[in-house]
Amino acid sequence: MTTHAHISAKNVWMRNVVLISLVTAVGGFLFGFDNGSISGSVGFLQSKFALDADGIGWVTSSIIVGCILGVALAGPLSDAVGRKKVLLLTALIFIFGVLGEALATSAEMLAWFRILVGVGIGVETTIAPLYIAEVSPAHLRGRLVSLNQLFNCIGNLAIFSIAAIIASLASEAWNVEHGWRIIFATGIVPAIIFLLLLARIPESPRWLLRKGRDAQGLNVLRQINPDEAAANDQLQAIKVALKHERPSRLSELLNPRLRKALVIGFCVALFQQITGINAIFYYAPEIFKTAGVDVSGAMSFTVLIGLTLVISTLISMWIIDKVGRRSLLIFGSVGMAVALTCTGMLFRAAEANTTALLICILAYVAIFAVSYGTVAYVLISEIFPIHVRGLAVSVATFALWGGNFFVSRFFPVLVENISAANTFFIFAGTSVVALIFVMTMVPETKGKTLEEIELELHGK
Repeated sequence: MTTHAHISAKNVWMRNVVLISLVTAVGGFLFGFDNGSISGSVGFLQSKFALDADGIGWVTSSIIVGCILGVALAGPLSDAVGRKKVLLLTALIFIFGVLGEALATSAEMLAWFRILVGVGIGVETTIAPLYIAEVSPAHLRGRLVSLNQLFNCIGNLAIFSIAAIIASLASEAWNVEHGWRIIFATGIVPAIIFLLLLARIPESPRWLLRKGRDAQGLNVLRQINPDEAAANDQLQAIKVALKHERPSRLSELLNPRLRKALVIGFCVALFQQITGINAIFYYAPEIFKTAGVDVSGAMSFTVLIGLTLVISTLISMWIIDKVGRRSLLIFGSVGMAVALTCTGMLFRAAEANTTALLICILAYVAIFAVSYGTVAYVLISEIFPIHVRGLAVSVATFALWGGNFFVSRFFPVLVENISAANTFFIFAGTSVVALIFVMTMVPETKGKTLEEIELELHGK
């Protein structure tokens, strides 16, 4: 009995860490759910509001404008008031933004509310991985930070499935009038759940210690460490890092000591997007329709993309702390270049082979999810020193959403003007550039504490 109690006590800290990470990652589900809702709605919106390629590109990409604003606010705000309070704000933004999307009476109104939802997504994608990294033990940090991306993928799969079901239950005319509203409105439920769950998690111990709230910080460290000695050791390590604290200013990021980390974070985030992943997520049904697939088949293929994304992200979580971040990025760059080239060649063929096209796109999605889809968020959350971490993560995530905006805004225009084949060839070429960058610039961070990474990358 005593032995059992002792084992249970030792496992409490791990349960706490996993619980905190899971609750925070529900925000990732909202990101995937709300971000992916446009995919099943875009065809209906095009008919409802008589949108051309440029118009549908704007409605789709308007959410990214909000994401960029959210990213700009997230780091400084979380450094000022704490990670938890900022996450609570995102839950409220999601609730009001999604309600506005569902009730929109014009394309302009829809775009404005998508911008609001985007603010919530931008904040969540910046702060959730950072927060999870700050409460995770070094040997599990990659997997736990990846939970946010896993939940993002599950959110994608959920909304792709819901959209496919809604589209199949009624006529095209009904979906044009009402179906897309229901697709958007379903996002209110997970937003409310996220808001309620956030009440169960503590503030980041590193943020508390940075603000001089040592007793509260130590209390949280006791909850997420196996024993008192480990909590005290981590407390001292964080305090050593904090001794080098300086005001969190944008100009500080240009310091030669931090420049390498900033370039790495910015470029890895940018490559995650400009290799074309959101062209697939936002426009998948329309891509398959271009290849001659009917509406029902296109929606079913999109659900397969969501399922592939979830399975591949689970694989990435399993191997990221074993294989390492850099190796996965190299694998992803090569694999995506090959899959995208094959996709372009299929579109260039006189008659597209829809089965081969589906296989190539699923392969691309799987390779992306195993590599850049997960690794970018993990790497960004761990390579910056604590005194500029919130601000630096915001800058890196800004690159991510900037790339996302470019792809989502101009993909329909590129397809219309230079063809789908040439557009995918451009994405393939970008993957090759990403490979060169990773091989020459990106270090390995697996198995190292945040303080060890800071010492290695930045020195003292």
